[in-house]
Amino acid sequence: MFEQNNQNNNEEVQHTVSPQPEAEQPVTGERHRYEKQNKKFKGRGFLSTVGAGVIGSVLTLSVLPQTDYYQNLAQDSIQNAAGISQQAETSQTAGINAVNVSTGGDIANIVEDASKAIVGIVNYQEQSNRYTGVSQEAKAGTGSGVLFKKEGDFAYIITNNHVIEDASNIEVSLHDGEKTKAELIGADPLTDLAVLKVDGKYADNLLEVGDTSELRAGEQVIAIGNPLGLDLSRTVTQGIVSAVDRTIAVPTSAGESELNVIQTDAAINPGNSGGALINSKGELVGINSLKISTSGVEGLGFAIPSKEFMPIVNEIIKTGKVERPYIGIGMTSLSDVPRNYLEELPDAVSAGVIVANIDDTSAAAKAGIQAGDVITELNGQPVETPADLRRQLYSDLKVGDRADMTIYRGAEKMSISLTLTSNSMIN
Repeated sequence: MFEQNNQNNNEEVQHTVSPQPEAEQPVTGERHRYEKQNKKFKGRGFLSTVGAGVIGSVLTLSVLPQTDYYQNLAQDSIQNAAGISQQAETSQTAGINAVNVSTGGDIANIVEDASKAIVGIVNYQEQSNRYTGVSQEAKAGTGSGVLFKKEGDFAYIITNNHVIEDASNIEVSLHDGEKTKAELIGADPLTDLAVLKVDGKYADNLLEVGDTSELRAGEQVIAIGNPLGLDLSRTVTQGIVSAVDRTIAVPTSAGESELNVIQTDAAINPGNSGGALINSKGELVGINSLKISTSGVEGLGFAIPSKEFMPIVNEIIKTGKVERPYIGIGMTSLSDVPRNYLEELPDAVSAGVIVANIDDTSAAAKAGIQAGDVITELNGQPVETPADLRRQLYSDLKVGDRADMTIYRGAEKMSISLTLTSNSMIN
């Protein structure tokens, strides 16, 4: 299991996210603090220190300073290949080499044909001078993106959410060195996807999206992007599909998420995030997103496959967001709370998630769920971690469905039912 390997290898998370201000800042919406004390639950004080987000597609976590963020991410080894670190402005162009929409030919021809569909992305953020207090826009990081569709007067670009997250302005660098502003259509932190649009005049060359349902280990693939920034644009690396349908737990600004990914040994480095993974036909089969970074390990890169990203991308283009079922609770894993804080909980209950706070307008509040409750089942399926609950909620259920939960309130076992609402109701 991936998480076990992380712990055994003592690997370090190196999310290349941009540095954040010193003060904690809520991401999308405020956490709703549950004021009512639960006298039976002695862990209330402990939970108040746990950063638990509200469950739904808009999970709420505080954006922490970069140093603290690294230190608090346990032993995960996933690295967002985003290159989102502060860099000096560069005059280098960002026509990133990619792979083609055409049929066969050798790799050089494929790369040459498709390079015009790959773009560099620069994330600009408002940053305040700590001495003068003056705020100004500065480059926070760089990444990659793929031109894949034209509709009406606009061309659309796929990239990773972590490439453009918190941007006040987004600049796209095209294959010929021309730069243009891009508009963010929408983003989904839980799948680490975002869609940008630019003027349709830039859509002369689009990358065709391939079908990954038949993708097999051993097939040749090519990764393209801007490793370490735009200075090394037009970088192409070649490899094979190492495995398909991997599932990896990834910390995001919306809480921990599980991504289904393609594993490849094609080199994916910081700055490659949002770039293309392309098959031997020159079709876009993946969006490069992650890598494992630890001593003694090489060739472990991951891309979101087209069968996963296209439904999300199409929904974002259509509605500007991704609608998901919303319960309205903040949570943490039972295993993260010292047992002496849970004296009334039966010894047989060894796994589950603890409700840390509740949105008082949510379905959870209306159903009577309280802070301190321990959720152990959802619709008859065991819930051992927050990731379990999110996976069942987002994969198996939809807005309007009934959710039956088994919970423990102290020593008492209870069943609670609620009707799932939409995360859009909290926006």
